Amino acid sequence: MKSFFLLFFFLTSTFLSAQEEILLDLYDHNADEIIANYIEKTGGVEAWSEVEATKMLASLTQGDLTIPITIYNTKEGKQAVIVEYSGKRITQMAFDGATLWTTNFMTMEPEISSDDMRKNMMLKRNDFPSPLNNYKENGYTVNYEGTVAKDGVVTFKVKLTQEPISLNGEEKPYESYYFFDIETYYPIAIEATQMGQPISIKMNNYTEVEGLYFPFNLSQGGQPITIREIIINPEIDDNIFAFPVKD
Repeated sequence: MKSFFLLFFFLTSTFLSAQEEILLDLYDHNADEIIANYIEKTGGVEAWSEVEATKMLASLTQGDLTIPITIYNTKEGKQAVIVEYSGKRITQMAFDGATLWTTNFMTMEPEISSDDMRKNMMLKRNDFPSPLNNYKENGYTVNYEGTVAKDGVVTFKVKLTQEPISLNGEEKPYESYYFFDIETYYPIAIEATQMGQPISIKMNNYTEVEGLYFPFNLSQGGQPITIREIIINPEIDDNIFAFPVKD
């Protein structure tokens, strides 16, 4: 089973006519303004700043199998993905802020993840609830790269450059591309490379939760994820994130 959290982000083949692209790009667009519009239209800076944690109840579809999953994220950078599989609740991935670990689905034993993955997860501690929300404070850069079409939707393409990530012990540039619907300013796709592998996510069905808007339908590599409920600032037992210690 592939890790949900090594996601982010599928390739599409739709395109605008050359004339249409030229006309759209006559407008003066700016990456900072696009992101500011996105934040405002999904709830606003103040509302997002009050989010300390989220709990998402979702379903992951693999072929004919539907797997319930629960996803925890906190402002401190703690994360956990728990799946219900064969009548068991299994921690697929967890990070307590220092230690990243997974469950081996062959042995069903917890395993510490590689040092590269741990270092990269440490970097993501600044990225809650999204790396776009505080990109300037975190020293990230953004660039507007024109209008393109994704799945028949005209979008603003913005490149986000974050801190270098670790790959086989070496630092590599980390760049991702966000595609914002030009009418709603909601991101509908993200493309990036993680651990040397291209990844792509599609997202839609933005739904309001306590004044904030989240995508409730996601897809990674054609694998659908449907969000059933999002709880903002839930009570979370920190033991969820901790690596199990045997007696």
